[in-house]
Amino acid sequence: MITPQSANDRTLARHPKPLGGDTARNLPGASVSLSEFILNNKDEARQTLQIGKKPDWLRARVPGGQGYLRLKAIMDEHKLHTVCQEASCPNMGECWSRGSATIMILGDTCTRSCGFCNVKTGRPGSIDKDEPRRVAESLRLMDLKHVVITSVNRDELPDGGAEIWAQTIHLTRAACPNMSIEVLVGDFCGNEKNIQTVCDARPRIISHNMETVRRMHSAVRPQARYERSLNVLKQFKASGLLTKTGIMVGIGEHNDEVLELMDDVWRESRADILTIGQYLQPTRNHLPIDRWVHPEQFMMFKIQALNRGFRICESGPLVRSSYRADEQAALIDSA
Repeated sequence: MITPQSANDRTLARHPKPLGGDTARNLPGASVSLSEFILNNKDEARQTLQIGKKPDWLRARVPGGQGYLRLKAIMDEHKLHTVCQEASCPNMGECWSRGSATIMILGDTCTRSCGFCNVKTGRPGSIDKDEPRRVAESLRLMDLKHVVITSVNRDELPDGGAEIWAQTIHLTRAACPNMSIEVLVGDFCGNEKNIQTVCDARPRIISHNMETVRRMHSAVRPQARYERSLNVLKQFKASGLLTKTGIMVGIGEHNDEVLELMDDVWRESRADILTIGQYLQPTRNHLPIDRWVHPEQFMMFKIQALNRGFRICESGPLVRSSYRADEQAALIDSA
């Protein structure tokens, strides 16, 4: 008799080593101290601070319904990956039920080991050159108004996967002329030529996530660089594209650092859209949750972002970079 695995067991089985690996292995020394999580009491007994259970405002709907099942069947038939599944997104039920999803290209294995991400990390397989065609055909069958396409990082490739990105955008536009295309890309190791290859394919919206504040960057994204990501956003905007970025909170940052990040992004790129959501630890092998950010604080972040000039700020506990992306695109188009 086969015993059903828990969601956590299935996730851990997909990862041969702790997710994120040694997230500081490329750094000369620790840049973020976790000593604040330790309390030394008078009796010298040592206690660790424990994050409490999820608050009520973080309850997500269980996936199901006809819309969800229809999209899942199409994706399974065309052997597509979605970041919704790979990253264990809490909004998958809501988004799929209303006919919105985020397709993930370039395989399901990432060459990076970010300490927050639930996507499998390791040595990727060979490039599937038929993937752009399959993605375009499946999206034609889905008949969506807006789609978000993202990918794993493929740092081992000379172009970082930029050519597959461009082909996917071109073929999808040809197959779905009435659908707007949003792409969420990595930093291509800062290679401006590869970044421009994607920009020249002219997606409707192009996004690259900052993910966290400057101080936390080396621990949260060990193979990325804060300034490099700012430059990526700057190049997007210089190419005349609607530009978007997103961050997590509750992973160790302070509120004033979030505001500083907004200032940096606005100064360097004049990005159009900013998303802010609660960090949720996918498994015990990921970076710990530092705090539960209250909805009122998320509203404050939104007000601050709009005051700085961002056209749209989606800020809330369950917000992810692709959450309600279809509504954001419609709002931009109607402005």
